[in-house]
Amino acid sequence: MWKDFFYYSKSERRAVIVLIMVIALLITIIQYLPERIGKNYANSFEADSLELASFLAKVQKHEEKSFEKGRGYETRQKAYKLKTFDPNKADSLELTELGLSSFVVRNIIKYREKGGKFTSAESLSRIYGLEKANFEKLKPYIRISEAVLPQTAKIPADTLREDSLTYKKAFKYPEGTLVDVGVADTVELKKIPGIGSVISRRIVGYRRVLGGFYDLSQLEELDCITPEMMKWFKLEGGQIQKMPVNRLSLDKLRAHPYLNFYQAKAIIEYRKKWGEIKSLSQLSLFEEFTEKDLERLSAYISFD
Repeated sequence: MWKDFFYYSKSERRAVIVLIMVIALLITIIQYLPERIGKNYANSFEADSLELASFLAKVQKHEEKSFEKGRGYETRQKAYKLKTFDPNKADSLELTELGLSSFVVRNIIKYREKGGKFTSAESLSRIYGLEKANFEKLKPYIRISEAVLPQTAKIPADTLREDSLTYKKAFKYPEGTLVDVGVADTVELKKIPGIGSVISRRIVGYRRVLGGFYDLSQLEELDCITPEMMKWFKLEGGQIQKMPVNRLSLDKLRAHPYLNFYQAKAIIEYRKKWGEIKSLSQLSLFEEFTEKDLERLSAYISFD
Protein backbone atom coordinates (compact mmCIF):
# COMPACT_ATOMS: atom_id res chain seq x y z
CA MET A 1 0.00 0.00 0.00
CA TRP A 2 2.79 2.42 0.93
CA LYS A 3 4.48 1.61 -2.40
CA ASP A 4 1.34 2.65 -4.19
CA PHE A 5 1.42 5.91 -2.26
CA PHE A 6 4.64 6.90 -3.99
CA TYR A 7 3.10 6.34 -7.39
CA TYR A 8 0.80 9.33 -6.74
CA SER A 9 1.81 12.65 -8.10
CA LYS A 10 3.34 15.20 -5.78
CA SER A 11 0.15 17.22 -5.52
CA GLU A 12 -1.92 14.09 -4.85
CA ARG A 13 0.43 12.98 -2.08
CA ARG A 14 0.23 16.44 -0.53
CA ALA A 15 -3.61 16.30 -0.60
CA VAL A 16 -3.61 12.87 1.09
CA ILE A 17 -1.28 14.13 3.84
CA VAL A 18 -3.50 17.18 4.47
CA LEU A 19 -6.57 14.96 4.60
CA ILE A 20 -4.92 12.65 7.13
CA MET A 21 -3.94 15.63 9.27
CA VAL A 22 -7.50 17.01 9.19
CA ILE A 23 -8.91 13.63 10.20
CA ALA A 24 -6.42 13.38 13.06
CA LEU A 25 -7.32 16.91 14.23
CA LEU A 26 -11.04 16.13 14.18
CA ILE A 27 -10.48 12.96 16.20
CA THR A 28 -8.50 14.93 18.77
CA ILE A 29 -11.19 17.62 19.04
CA ILE A 30 -13.99 15.07 19.40
CA GLN A 31 -12.14 13.35 22.24
CA TYR A 32 -11.10 16.57 24.06
CA LEU A 33 -14.13 18.89 23.63
CA PRO A 34 -16.75 17.00 25.74
CA GLU A 35 -14.28 16.79 28.61
CA ARG A 36 -13.52 20.52 28.33
CA ILE A 37 -17.20 21.50 28.12
CA GLY A 38 -17.99 19.33 31.12
CA LYS A 39 -15.27 20.98 33.15
CA ASN A 40 -16.40 24.49 32.14
CA TYR A 41 -20.02 23.66 32.97
CA ALA A 42 -18.98 22.25 36.31
CA ASN A 43 -16.86 25.29 37.06
CA SER A 44 -19.67 27.65 35.99
CA PHE A 45 -22.26 25.78 38.09
CA GLU A 46 -19.94 25.83 41.07
CA ALA A 47 -19.39 29.60 40.67
CA ASP A 48 -23.11 30.25 40.35
CA SER A 49 -23.80 28.18 43.44
CA LEU A 50 -21.22 30.12 45.43
CA GLU A 51 -22.68 33.44 44.21
CA LEU A 52 -26.24 32.35 45.14
CA ALA A 53 -25.11 31.22 48.57
CA SER A 54 -23.37 34.56 49.11
CA PHE A 55 -26.51 36.45 48.07
CA LEU A 56 -28.74 34.42 50.39
CA ALA A 57 -26.33 35.02 53.25
CA LYS A 58 -26.48 38.78 52.63
CA VAL A 59 -30.30 38.70 52.53
CA GLN A 60 -30.46 36.79 55.79
CA LYS A 61 -28.01 39.18 57.40
CA HIS A 62 -30.09 42.17 56.21
CA GLU A 63 -33.27 40.60 57.59
CA GLU A 64 -31.60 39.99 60.92
CA LYS A 65 -30.51 43.65 61.05
CA SER A 66 -34.01 44.81 60.12
CA PHE A 67 -35.50 42.58 62.79
CA GLU A 68 -33.10 43.91 65.39
CA LYS A 69 -33.86 47.46 64.23
CA GLY A 70 -37.58 46.77 64.56
CA ARG A 71 -37.09 45.35 68.01
CA GLY A 72 -35.11 48.44 68.90
CA TYR A 73 -37.90 50.64 67.56
CA GLU A 74 -40.48 48.75 69.58
CA THR A 75 -38.29 49.14 72.62
CA ARG A 76 -38.06 52.86 72.00
CA GLN A 77 -41.82 53.01 71.49
CA LYS A 78 -42.36 51.35 74.83
CA ALA A 79 -39.90 53.78 76.35
CA TYR A 80 -42.03 56.79 75.40
CA LYS A 81 -43.48 58.46 78.48
CA LEU A 82 -46.77 60.26 78.04
CA LYS A 83 -47.02 63.57 79.89
CA THR A 84 -49.13 66.69 79.72
CA PHE A 85 -48.31 69.06 76.86
CA ASP A 86 -49.66 72.09 75.03
CA PRO A 87 -49.70 71.45 71.25
CA ASN A 88 -49.43 75.22 70.74
CA LYS A 89 -46.11 75.42 72.58
CA ALA A 90 -44.43 71.98 72.50
CA ASP A 91 -41.28 71.90 70.37
CA SER A 92 -40.34 69.13 67.95
CA LEU A 93 -38.24 67.26 70.53
CA GLU A 94 -41.06 67.20 73.06
CA LEU A 95 -43.56 66.05 70.44
CA THR A 96 -41.20 63.30 69.30
CA GLU A 97 -40.75 62.11 72.89
CA LEU A 98 -44.52 61.70 73.08
CA GLY A 99 -44.32 59.06 70.36
CA LEU A 100 -45.34 61.16 67.35
CA SER A 101 -43.69 60.39 64.03
CA SER A 102 -41.42 62.96 62.40
CA PHE A 103 -44.04 63.42 59.64
CA VAL A 104 -46.77 64.34 62.13
CA VAL A 105 -44.39 66.57 64.09
CA ARG A 106 -43.52 68.51 60.92
CA ASN A 107 -47.22 68.97 60.12
CA ILE A 108 -47.90 70.34 63.61
CA ILE A 109 -44.99 72.79 63.38
CA LYS A 110 -46.03 73.92 59.87
CA TYR A 111 -49.61 74.45 61.05
CA ARG A 112 -48.42 76.68 63.88
CA GLU A 113 -45.99 78.59 61.64
CA LYS A 114 -48.89 79.50 59.33
CA GLY A 115 -50.79 81.01 62.25
CA GLY A 116 -52.88 78.00 63.18
CA LYS A 117 -53.84 77.44 66.80
CA PHE A 118 -55.19 74.45 68.65
CA THR A 119 -58.22 75.66 70.61
CA SER A 120 -59.26 72.22 71.85
CA ALA A 121 -57.93 68.70 72.15
CA GLU A 122 -60.09 67.63 69.20
CA SER A 123 -58.47 70.24 66.96
CA LEU A 124 -55.20 68.30 67.18
CA SER A 125 -56.92 65.23 65.72
CA ARG A 126 -57.32 67.09 62.41
CA ILE A 127 -53.57 67.15 61.82
CA TYR A 128 -52.83 65.15 58.67
CA GLY A 129 -51.10 61.85 59.40
CA LEU A 130 -52.11 61.57 63.07
CA GLU A 131 -53.88 58.25 63.48
CA LYS A 132 -56.98 58.04 65.62
CA ALA A 133 -55.45 55.45 67.97
CA ASN A 134 -52.44 57.68 68.67
CA PHE A 135 -54.65 60.71 69.22
CA GLU A 136 -56.80 58.84 71.73
CA LYS A 137 -53.65 57.97 73.71
CA LEU A 138 -52.53 61.60 73.75
CA LYS A 139 -55.95 63.19 74.34
CA PRO A 140 -55.98 62.90 78.17
CA TYR A 141 -52.61 64.67 78.31
CA ILE A 142 -53.47 67.65 76.11
CA ARG A 143 -53.62 70.98 77.94
CA ILE A 144 -54.61 74.12 75.98
CA SER A 145 -53.40 77.48 77.27
CA GLU A 146 -56.16 79.91 78.24
CA ALA A 147 -54.59 82.49 75.93
CA VAL A 148 -55.90 80.63 72.86
CA LEU A 149 -59.19 79.33 74.26
CA PRO A 150 -62.37 80.76 72.72
CA GLN A 151 -63.95 83.47 74.87
CA THR A 152 -66.99 81.33 75.66
CA ALA A 153 -64.73 78.55 76.93
CA LYS A 154 -63.24 80.90 79.53
CA ILE A 155 -66.60 81.68 81.15
CA PRO A 156 -67.10 79.57 84.29
CA ALA A 157 -70.13 77.34 84.07
CA ASP A 158 -71.64 78.70 87.30
CA THR A 159 -71.88 82.18 85.77
CA LEU A 160 -74.26 81.05 83.00
CA ARG A 161 -77.47 81.86 84.86
CA GLU A 162 -80.65 83.17 83.29
CA ASP A 163 -80.67 86.20 85.61
CA SER A 164 -77.06 87.20 84.88
CA LEU A 165 -75.70 89.55 82.24
CA THR A 166 -73.55 86.74 80.84
CA TYR A 167 -76.53 84.74 79.59
CA LYS A 168 -79.74 86.16 78.22
CA LYS A 169 -82.50 83.93 76.93
CA ALA A 170 -83.75 84.90 73.46
CA PHE A 171 -87.27 86.30 73.34
CA LYS A 172 -89.88 84.12 71.63
CA TYR A 173 -93.42 85.00 70.58
CA PRO A 174 -96.26 83.50 72.63
CA GLU A 175 -98.53 80.82 71.17
CA GLY A 176 -101.03 82.20 68.66
CA THR A 177 -98.81 84.98 67.27
CA LEU A 178 -98.77 85.27 63.48
CA VAL A 179 -95.77 86.66 61.60
CA ASP A 180 -96.19 88.11 58.11
CA VAL A 181 -93.67 86.08 56.11
CA GLY A 182 -94.03 88.45 53.17
CA VAL A 183 -92.22 91.29 54.94
CA ALA A 184 -90.62 89.88 58.14
CA ASP A 185 -86.85 90.15 58.48
CA THR A 186 -84.54 87.65 60.16
CA VAL A 187 -84.79 89.37 63.57
CA GLU A 188 -88.57 88.95 63.65
CA LEU A 189 -88.51 85.43 62.26
CA LYS A 190 -86.08 84.32 65.00
CA LYS A 191 -88.73 85.20 67.60
CA ILE A 192 -90.77 82.23 66.39
CA PRO A 193 -90.13 79.12 68.55
CA GLY A 194 -87.98 76.63 66.68
CA ILE A 195 -86.53 79.17 64.25
CA GLY A 196 -82.98 80.42 64.64
CA SER A 197 -80.45 82.28 62.51
CA VAL A 198 -80.05 79.60 59.85
CA ILE A 199 -83.74 79.02 59.11
CA SER A 200 -84.60 82.73 59.25
CA ARG A 201 -81.84 83.50 56.71
CA ARG A 202 -83.08 80.74 54.41
CA ILE A 203 -86.65 82.07 54.49
CA VAL A 204 -85.60 85.64 53.71
CA GLY A 205 -83.11 84.46 51.05
CA TYR A 206 -85.69 82.27 49.32
CA ARG A 207 -88.21 85.11 49.32
CA ARG A 208 -85.61 87.36 47.70
CA VAL A 209 -84.60 85.01 44.85
CA LEU A 210 -88.24 84.16 44.14
CA GLY A 211 -89.26 87.78 43.99
CA GLY A 212 -91.64 87.51 46.93
CA PHE A 213 -94.20 84.97 48.18
CA TYR A 214 -97.68 84.78 46.65
CA ASP A 215 -98.84 81.81 48.73
CA LEU A 216 -97.93 80.40 52.16
CA SER A 217 -97.51 76.92 50.67
CA GLN A 218 -94.29 78.15 49.01
CA LEU A 219 -92.59 77.97 52.42
CA GLU A 220 -93.03 74.20 52.32
CA GLU A 221 -90.61 74.12 49.38
CA LEU A 222 -87.86 74.72 51.96
CA ASP A 223 -86.75 71.44 53.56
CA CYS A 224 -86.09 73.20 56.88
CA ILE A 225 -89.73 74.23 57.39
CA THR A 226 -91.81 71.81 59.47
CA PRO A 227 -95.62 71.63 59.71
CA GLU A 228 -95.31 72.87 63.30
CA MET A 229 -93.70 76.10 62.06
CA MET A 230 -96.40 76.80 59.48
CA LYS A 231 -98.94 77.76 62.14
CA TRP A 232 -96.86 80.87 62.98
CA PHE A 233 -97.03 82.38 59.50
CA LYS A 234 -99.42 84.59 57.61
CA LEU A 235 -99.07 86.30 54.21
CA GLU A 236 -100.53 89.78 53.86
CA GLY A 237 -97.76 92.18 52.88
CA GLY A 238 -94.97 92.21 50.37
CA GLN A 239 -94.85 92.73 46.62
CA ILE A 240 -94.07 90.33 43.81
CA GLN A 241 -91.05 91.25 41.68
CA LYS A 242 -91.77 90.13 38.12
CA MET A 243 -89.20 88.98 35.56
CA PRO A 244 -89.16 90.70 32.13
CA VAL A 245 -88.96 87.38 30.30
CA ASN A 246 -88.26 89.01 26.92
CA ARG A 247 -85.20 90.93 28.13
CA LEU A 248 -83.38 88.70 30.60
CA SER A 249 -80.30 86.68 29.64
CA LEU A 250 -79.97 82.92 30.02
CA ASP A 251 -78.10 83.22 33.33
CA LYS A 252 -80.64 85.65 34.76
CA LEU A 253 -83.55 83.40 33.81
CA ARG A 254 -82.04 80.23 35.21
CA ALA A 255 -81.26 82.01 38.49
CA HIS A 256 -84.97 81.90 39.36
CA PRO A 257 -85.89 78.84 41.49
CA TYR A 258 -88.81 77.99 39.19
CA LEU A 259 -86.71 77.85 36.01
CA ASN A 260 -84.01 75.29 35.25
CA PHE A 261 -81.32 75.52 32.57
CA TYR A 262 -83.33 73.74 29.85
CA GLN A 263 -86.43 75.85 30.44
CA ALA A 264 -84.40 79.06 30.36
CA LYS A 265 -82.72 77.89 27.16
CA ALA A 266 -86.13 77.13 25.60
CA ILE A 267 -87.21 80.71 26.29
CA ILE A 268 -84.04 82.10 24.68
CA GLU A 269 -84.46 79.85 21.63
CA TYR A 270 -88.10 80.91 21.20
CA ARG A 271 -87.13 84.58 21.32
CA LYS A 272 -84.44 84.02 18.67
CA LYS A 273 -86.75 82.20 16.26
CA TRP A 274 -90.15 83.79 16.80
CA GLY A 275 -89.59 87.07 18.60
CA GLU A 276 -91.08 88.23 21.89
CA ILE A 277 -93.22 85.99 24.09
CA LYS A 278 -96.73 87.34 24.52
CA SER A 279 -98.24 84.74 26.88
CA LEU A 280 -97.46 81.59 28.82
CA SER A 281 -99.48 79.53 26.37
CA GLN A 282 -96.66 79.96 23.87
CA LEU A 283 -94.27 78.23 26.30
CA SER A 284 -96.69 75.32 26.74
CA LEU A 285 -95.61 74.15 23.27
CA PHE A 286 -92.23 73.20 24.70
CA GLU A 287 -91.88 69.82 26.38
CA GLU A 288 -89.63 71.40 29.02
CA PHE A 289 -92.65 73.08 30.63
CA THR A 290 -95.40 71.21 32.46
CA GLU A 291 -98.75 72.70 33.40
CA LYS A 292 -97.59 72.96 37.01
CA ASP A 293 -94.40 74.78 35.95
CA LEU A 294 -96.39 77.40 34.05
CA GLU A 295 -98.82 77.81 36.93
CA ARG A 296 -95.98 78.54 39.37
CA LEU A 297 -94.31 80.95 36.94
CA SER A 298 -97.45 82.92 36.12
CA ALA A 299 -97.06 85.19 39.17
CA TYR A 300 -93.44 86.07 38.34
CA ILE A 301 -93.36 86.60 34.57
CA SER A 302 -93.81 89.92 32.81
CA PHE A 303 -94.09 90.19 29.01
CA ASP A 304 -93.02 93.83 28.77
